[in-house]
Amino acid sequence: MATYKIAWLPGDGVGNDVMEGARLVLDAMKLDAEYIHGDIGWEFWRQEGNALPDRTMDMLRTTNAALFGAITSKPVAEAEKELIPELQGKGLIYFSPIVRLRQEFNLHTNLRPCKAYAGNPLNYKEGIDLVVFRENTEGLYSGIEAHPVPDDLFDMMCKYSPKAKRFADIPREDMAVTTRLVTRKGCESIVRKAFEYAKKYNRKSVTLIEKPNVLRQTGGLFTRTARKVAEEYPGIPLWETNIDAMAMWLVKNPDTYDVLVAGNMFGDIISDLAAQLVGGLGFASSGNIGDEFAVFEPTHGSAPKYAGQNKVNPMAMLLSAKMMLDYLGETEMGTKLESAIATVIAEGNVRTYDMGGSNSTQDVCEEIARKF
Repeated sequence: MATYKIAWLPGDGVGNDVMEGARLVLDAMKLDAEYIHGDIGWEFWRQEGNALPDRTMDMLRTTNAALFGAITSKPVAEAEKELIPELQGKGLIYFSPIVRLRQEFNLHTNLRPCKAYAGNPLNYKEGIDLVVFRENTEGLYSGIEAHPVPDDLFDMMCKYSPKAKRFADIPREDMAVTTRLVTRKGCESIVRKAFEYAKKYNRKSVTLIEKPNVLRQTGGLFTRTARKVAEEYPGIPLWETNIDAMAMWLVKNPDTYDVLVAGNMFGDIISDLAAQLVGGLGFASSGNIGDEFAVFEPTHGSAPKYAGQNKVNPMAMLLSAKMMLDYLGETEMGTKLESAIATVIAEGNVRTYDMGGSNSTQDVCEEIARKF
């Protein structure tokens, strides 16, 4: 029996290409794992009305972790139009599988390293080594939305915030609401994860990214909670900055920062910005980590126009696999994988199109596999 059971979720588009490459590398490393395929993605939405079938959820509960390729997501109306005729008009609503995974498995911590590997021609600056901690289950992505806005919901909004009354003359069908729900527990958890990481790896600071001057209640709760947690780590300064200013400062002085922590949407935005500083989404790995389970994925999306062409950069996928190895306790193997990735980048002999080369996804993965 294999030591690990890994849920294998290629998903859509280039997710299949980069996952094939990851399997080549993991096999070369001789990871003692059983890989169990899971149905997930747009075709299952079209054919079944569920992009994450219950059978896949059941399978995931039998595994140690999941490796995930990419997913296609579209707005509600467009998604319904792509259902097979038998399912249209049935009231089915598309919901992002990755968001559902995060919520149902309580994968509260989204960890996104952004590191400039030497020799990467796409680096904004050498020496950048940021880590983003993003709260993963709350905020604007919590899924609490309404359109049109029911009268009782609007009345409640006016009761708790008189400012809502200025929208009273707008027809409810012309109004939509998304709730930014923040809890003290969620804030405390993600900030503590950031400080514990900084402590473990001797990082110099933790920067909170919020907007409490405008989002006074949710941003205020997050900020107050972060300050309270920071008191437990006197050797690590807590810096505070607004999301808009942080976007400017990261571009201007990216090497000033170290560990960043933010809520769901701000963390999503700032981690993509940070990824561009170190080569773009082709290098953007991530881990969705809970207390008992984790899902690891590149953040580049399904890129349908490149699907099946074997041309996209697999580094983000492989760096996500490295994070999975660390999570499983295979830290030595994870270090070897990162070292092989860094070596191939530094040598510059095998590069995909985004790095100015002409090699395929498979070529890059084979070159990395040869380093073991």
